[in-house]
Amino acid sequence: MAGKPRPGAIRKTRKGPTVGTGGNGRRALEGKGPTPKAEDREYHPAGKRRIARERLEAKTGGKVAGRTAGGGQPTRAPRSRARQTDDAEVVTGRNSVVEALRARVPATALYVATRIDVDERVREILTLATNRGIPLLEVTRPEVDRIAGEGSVHQGVALKVPSYEYSHPLELLDKIEAKGQVPLFVALDGITDPRNLGAIIRSVAAFGGQAVILPQRRSVGVTASAWKTSAGAAARVPVAMAANLTQTLKALKDRGLFVIGLDGDGDVSLPGLELAAGPLVVVVGSEGKGLSRLVTETCDAVVSIPITATTESLNAGIAASVALYEIAKLRNQA
Repeated sequence: MAGKPRPGAIRKTRKGPTVGTGGNGRRALEGKGPTPKAEDREYHPAGKRRIARERLEAKTGGKVAGRTAGGGQPTRAPRSRARQTDDAEVVTGRNSVVEALRARVPATALYVATRIDVDERVREILTLATNRGIPLLEVTRPEVDRIAGEGSVHQGVALKVPSYEYSHPLELLDKIEAKGQVPLFVALDGITDPRNLGAIIRSVAAFGGQAVILPQRRSVGVTASAWKTSAGAAARVPVAMAANLTQTLKALKDRGLFVIGLDGDGDVSLPGLELAAGPLVVVVGSEGKGLSRLVTETCDAVVSIPITATTESLNAGIAASVALYEIAKLRNQA
């Protein structure tokens, strides 16, 4: 004998009371179990990579470059000692472009604005580019504006060059010593402004320095802006990349170089610096924090530049220029 429906089993609607499901849809609330791993889901990117890897292993007999057939960890290639980028740089400005071409910097294209005012530098640029077989493209001035980048003063010329190839500090030292020269390097500790880098490269070229050393991390690289500020000196002064600046400075000390750091609170005054005549590495600190603690501890001496009490500090590029000038003066007097 059928009894009355239990309370709550009847759903009331506008059409009148209807009998409910009686719990028949309860399974839908129980879930489908644990989520499969990403590699086990064919639609997931990891699953697609697994399928592709298995296909490749089947074709190559179980060997895949950088990974074993058993799914082991990939073998990593050794890190490059220099920071590399795939993006090309654009050198702008007549002085910078002519210096780059004189130094035979690799270039892929020269852009010249239509109806440009041709002076001696432009004539030399065109001659050098033509002799080297560099493609010459005459474009509108707005197009040069776009190629050079917003705010760039290109003077109607722009040279497209590959990304900068950095040297190794110790290899540069070998070359300097082979020439019988007294080494004078400038190392930058956390410089992030490309204009400061360009100004320092220009000062190194002007006062007899042979190279600039950059740390691989937390540092600006040789960009188009640095090229521009250096007024082409980046084509003559090599820039080296140090994977670890502190360790590189210690390695240079082991090779007989003295390391001096520039700091406003230094205990040695720059004028009359006794170490100036010897092989030197001048370390310039970042624009805001100055020298880092580890670099300061590595220095043989921390040198200060005398300035008036009303001036808090000097710009990193200016400080490097003053120090290099004083060192060059003292070396000429020796």
